Formats: sequence, C-alpha cells, structure tokens
Amino acid sequence: MQDYSINQFLEPSNTPGIDIEICDVTLRDGEQMPGVVFRPDEKLDVAIRLDEIGVEIIEAGFPVVSATEKSAVKNIANFGLNAKISVLSRSVKRDVDVALDCDVDMVGIFIAISDLHLAHKIHMSCGEAISCALDTVEYAKDHGLIVRFSAEDATRTDFQMLKSLYKTAEEHGADYVSIADTVGILNPRTTYYIVSEIAKTVKIPICMHCHDDLGMAQANTLAAAEAGAKQLHTTVNGIGERSGNASLEELLVALRVLYGLDRYDITRLTSLSRIVQSYSGVIMPNNKAVVGENAFAHESGIHVAAVLEEPRTYELYSPEMVGGNRKIIIGKHTGAKALKYITKKMGYELERDEICLLAEKVKRYSEFKRPVTCDELRELILGLEIEIAYPDP
Repeated sequence: MQDYSINQFLEPSNTPGIDIEICDVTLRDGEQMPGVVFRPDEKLDVAIRLDEIGVEIIEAGFPVVSATEKSAVKNIANFGLNAKISVLSRSVKRDVDVALDCDVDMVGIFIAISDLHLAHKIHMSCGEAISCALDTVEYAKDHGLIVRFSAEDATRTDFQMLKSLYKTAEEHGADYVSIADTVGILNPRTTYYIVSEIAKTVKIPICMHCHDDLGMAQANTLAAAEAGAKQLHTTVNGIGERSGNASLEELLVALRVLYGLDRYDITRLTSLSRIVQSYSGVIMPNNKAVVGENAFAHESGIHVAAVLEEPRTYELYSPEMVGGNRKIIIGKHTGAKALKYITKKMGYELERDEICLLAEKVKRYSEFKRPVTCDELRELILGLEIEIAYPDP
C-alpha cells in the first residue's frame, strides 16, 4: 500500500525513534486555569479515565493547598489505579510531609532560579534557593518517594546555571529533572537544543513541561521527545494557566500517526474531552484538533464527494480511532452528490432534477449563516415534492 504518512519523506535511518511516558497534569495545572475547580468525585473520575487510556503518571493535585485537595489526592492514590500518582511540592519539607500523608508514588519538587523569579517572586539569592531545593529532594528520597526535580522558569534561566543545577539534583538523588517552559517562550528548534544539551549533562530521565503562550506547546513537546525527553506533560483539552498546556489528545494522536506509538487507548479521547469540558466549564472551539465538533465535519461539495468515496482524502485519521463521529454538514457548500447521500440515508430516493432543485433551496436557506438541520431538510424535500407535483402555471 502507498505510504501516505509524513515518514515517506524521511530515510529509514532518520525516522525519529522515541521512548516516552505521559504525565498528565490536568488535575493540577489544568485546575490552575482561572475559574476551573474540580470536585473530588470529578477528580477521581478523570483520573480513572486517564488510567484507562494508559497514561503512566497522573499528577493528582497540589495537596498542601487545602484539606479538601489533600483528601481528593489521597482518594485517587488509594484507588488502585495502574498509573503512578504524583503531586506538586514546593521546595519545603512540609509539602513533602503532606504528600507522604496522601500515599502518593511521586513528588514533583520545584523551585525557580531565573533572575526574574529570584528577584520578584521568591526573594532569595540563587544559592539560598538551590540549597532549599536540594534539601527537599534529599528529604523526599529519604522517605521513599520518586522525585522529579523541576526548575520553574527554566527556559529563562542562565543555561550553564541550569545544567549545573540539574547535575547537582541528580547527585542528590533526584529520579527525573524537569524543564518547565513556564511562560511558553520556546520554539521547537530551541527546545530540541536545550533537551539535547541537558541529556549530555545528566543520566536520569528528562521531563518536558510546556505552556502554550505562543501556540507551540504541542510542537515543543514533540521536539523534546525527539531530542530524548522521557516524560511529557499534558492536560486534557490543553487547559491550564493563561493559554494552557500541551494537549493530551493532540499529543497522543500525533504520537500514533507520526511515530507509530500505539500503546494508548485513544478511542477514549473524545469522551474524556467531553467530560473535562463539562467538569471544567471550559468548552473547546469547534475547530479544536482531534476532539472539536468540526474535527470530522465536511460541508464543501468537493470534499464531501471525495470523503464519501474514500475518507482518507480529507481525513488524516478516522474519527473512530479517537472515539469521534464523521459529520456531513448540509449548508451553502453542499453539493448534489452529498445531498444524494444524505437524503438516501433519510429514506428518500430523489431523481437528479429533484436533487439539483433541493441543492438550490439549501443554498438559499443557508444564507442565514447556519447549517440546515435534518428536520429542516425534510421540510424542504416536502416542499420540493409539492412543487414538482403542482408546478406553477
């Protein structure tokens, strides 16, 4: 069969190979989106659905925030999911103690050492901040936790200082080091370079945490994976602070389509997206990739005619692959072939002249800037039958 994928343009030896795991942070970073609050039962439901997809690590929250948050995290940690359960922790031993009380597997310890954050947020010297972070890493390791050490605002931190910090964190027992593109400043080329250079500095796995302030979180996350990052951070629907994070559904589909990574059950993505939209109140735009209402919708006559014959003409992957549905939209651009298909599905056998007349009626109707519903189409067909049976004298 002909290769329709992007990899036809790559020599076999140059096809990127990746070894990754997903850490989904919807229940923590996603909830930091203004106005978003998940109830404990909603958090558990999302965690179960992420686990069913095969997500390896679920960041269940920031338990030091409140007693309710701590209880919700502990409930998820003790539910018996296959995924490892992680939480966020400042470089403070008290945060680690709260994490331990939640029975989690992993803790993400963070501190910022960019000049901007040192001066205007934590009001510490670089040395003081590093000392707090390393003490907390050692404390968490001594208490049996998997430790991910994250440099917040890493991508605006002096690079030599950043590499030195990661190396020191490794020496103090960290299991992962995490690059946080906190304000989404990266592009894919720079991301690849940073990850490649850090991979030369440490032997432990690298994590990539991208924000979408320039609309490149997804591309940057994939670039990081190609450069050797192991743990990729996502949120469902890309929700998160400001412009959000790398989108779980887009990343998993890209990993399947572009890299052949098929260990995740992506048929559950659309239903998960709908649930998170309901719980968060953040509704996705119709043209959202993978899970948007229009992701598999076709109206243009030329497109519809081709899709009805062979869906791959205008669909990179099937809607069934992600638990979605194909939609043939009736509107201004709908052609005769599409109308023939739609009306036949509705139980009508119309002749060619009837179809052509119906197409003209649909075009006029759709000038009200909305699609024609099936009920409205039935009314047009009924009117069409009357016109043909009783033509104007």
